[in-house]
Amino acid sequence: MQAQRLSLLVLLLSIVAVSCTRQEDAQQSKGGPMIRQSGYTIPTEPPLGLPPIPYPADNPQTLEKIALGEKLFHDKRFSTTHEVSCAACHDAAKAFTDGPLKTSEGINKLTGTRNAPTVVNAVYFRTQFWDGRSPSLEDQSLHPPVNPVEMGLKDHEPILKIVRTDPEYVAAFKAVFEKSGTAITMDEVTKAIGSFERTIVSGNSAFDRYNYGGEKDALTPAQKRGLELFTNKGRCVSCHLIEQTQALFTDNRFHNIGVGINNIQGDVPELAGAFLEAKATLAEVDIKVLTDKRTSELGRFVVAKDFDGLGAFKTPTLRNVAATGPYMHDGSVRTLLDVVIHYDNGGVTKKDDPVNDFLSGGIRPLNLTEQERNDLVAFMEALTSPEYLSAVNKKNIR
Repeated sequence: MQAQRLSLLVLLLSIVAVSCTRQEDAQQSKGGPMIRQSGYTIPTEPPLGLPPIPYPADNPQTLEKIALGEKLFHDKRFSTTHEVSCAACHDAAKAFTDGPLKTSEGINKLTGTRNAPTVVNAVYFRTQFWDGRSPSLEDQSLHPPVNPVEMGLKDHEPILKIVRTDPEYVAAFKAVFEKSGTAITMDEVTKAIGSFERTIVSGNSAFDRYNYGGEKDALTPAQKRGLELFTNKGRCVSCHLIEQTQALFTDNRFHNIGVGINNIQGDVPELAGAFLEAKATLAEVDIKVLTDKRTSELGRFVVAKDFDGLGAFKTPTLRNVAATGPYMHDGSVRTLLDVVIHYDNGGVTKKDDPVNDFLSGGIRPLNLTEQERNDLVAFMEALTSPEYLSAVNKKNIR
């Protein structure tokens, strides 16, 4: 009798599970991803190794807003093909990137010129995009939907039509912002997305437990040697900052490290001059850098329009870097070992290549031994948070 009851219970649970799955699938096919009703927290303390999470005064966190932002982040209806969402290029299973792609794929498999940067810890970035053309997470989320090689919309009206009429969105925007109909604008949409992205924070890596948690066995001998190299002979810490109580592994600045612009050195005066003459708006810049590779290689220059920005790109965080390859703004460097070799060569991928005229100061040959190169790679592997260990691709390491 007890065995029969157990069998019946298992059967009932199976039926419920299948029913729930079918209901969720049906809802996704009709009206986009479902809004999760629970599972979020607003942390009072940041993860080990990170500073307090900055929240903008005009966009305070609420659990309901975070849930709404997650739905918007995953909604494929915001592209012309109904196949591309924010999550297409920022996949949680890949540490919020889209590796092994060098550059991201948008509608109709169109490819741009930039490698997808991780959203993990983007809350700490002073600017967004490789060239820093957006000042906030909210502003950043405005651009991909209307970029012709990403989501392909001519304007934001299709998004607004959906969020103003989809019953689940109507209820959510009313609950979160107390707005409905035409009162809902892209300001509310981007604030919800920004709120969700501010929950994507991770620390507590082996490095954090060693450096800030007092676990002296958290790092292997090779990783400890790599940390010593990182902060001294390798001078990596000059841009990938480690501080006394926290480590963002970025200085939030822009540097020409000899990637990309090396291929257009002879064209730089013409390209830069033409760009200055065109007086492009930021919206036009957004399109140009993803559709024209040569313009893309101008880097920060297309935003700041100063010659210090030529070929310069934002210092990426190294947290979870073993899970976010391939590397550099154009995805042109396949492995972490290749990255180390590029810097060891003094800012060139091949040792005898000419150094570009705009290379940032401080980049010069490091004269590392083979073991030292491998130790640096081992240290960067130690920057992976527990929740992204499964995303590490060994092919992107050596």
